[in-house]
Amino acid sequence: MSIHKYTILMKVVELGSLTKAADVLGFTQSGVSHAISSLEEELGFTLLLRGRSGVRLTSNGEQLLKPIREMLNWNEQLKQVAASIHGLETGTVRIGTFTSVSVHWLPQMIKEFQKQYPRVDFKLMEGDYEEIENWIAEGQVDCGFITIPSREAFDVYPLRKERMLAIVSMEHPLGHLSCFPLAQVESESFIVPREGSDYDVRRIMEKASLKPNIMFSSKDDYAIIAMVENGLGVSILPELVLQGRAQHVHCMELDVPSYRFLGIAVHTMKDASPATRHFVRHVQQWLETTDTP
Repeated sequence: MSIHKYTILMKVVELGSLTKAADVLGFTQSGVSHAISSLEEELGFTLLLRGRSGVRLTSNGEQLLKPIREMLNWNEQLKQVAASIHGLETGTVRIGTFTSVSVHWLPQMIKEFQKQYPRVDFKLMEGDYEEIENWIAEGQVDCGFITIPSREAFDVYPLRKERMLAIVSMEHPLGHLSCFPLAQVESESFIVPREGSDYDVRRIMEKASLKPNIMFSSKDDYAIIAMVENGLGVSILPELVLQGRAQHVHCMELDVPSYRFLGIAVHTMKDASPATRHFVRHVQQWLETTDTP
């Protein structure tokens, strides 16, 4: 069994293309194709279906997806443990993240971490809360930023409590108020994060027994801010999202104070790689010692 061939297969599946995988891995397309064919011959069945739109796994290949990911994750952990025995911290940490964390936290977090561990690389995968939890559960990322509580039984480390704030346009008649009356969401045009990113807002509405008048939804927090800025409705977003982006909207406390609780999660810390364990501890320490909203 060649770990190398499985690594090539997973890159092809990730990118949906033999050509793209070859470019990323530094191989020729024929070299990638030969590795896949060799693996299919060893296993005794076809792994990939090739079509005009790219390649995808066969049903047999789908059944192998989870054990292949687990095998590659354990292989990465083996290499990291061996390196740590030699006093070298190496490896790759795959992080599930969302835009506000990627913009306001991760650049400085990674910069400071790499001062101590320069041989550790990072791969960022951006998604919504639901996608990140799925990636952690499936082993596609080593750790991920999530909102607490999560729906999975992960090892979760609380990081920050932050306010949920209402935003209205500069011309909105309620903009002069010190607090936004939450009940207004039933009569105002309300712009909500897309399903998968809407956990925090949904919890607020359920707790207050309100049914917002939803007119638009968007996966992009900054698109929501732009729509509010142009008078298309009102919204409720976390404070971190609004940092540095709220110059042209009114940000208001809710008359029923509400919060988002951010954490970082791993599937299980006992099975996490050395580099991942170091990074999770670093994230906690960075937030304890850094003056951030």
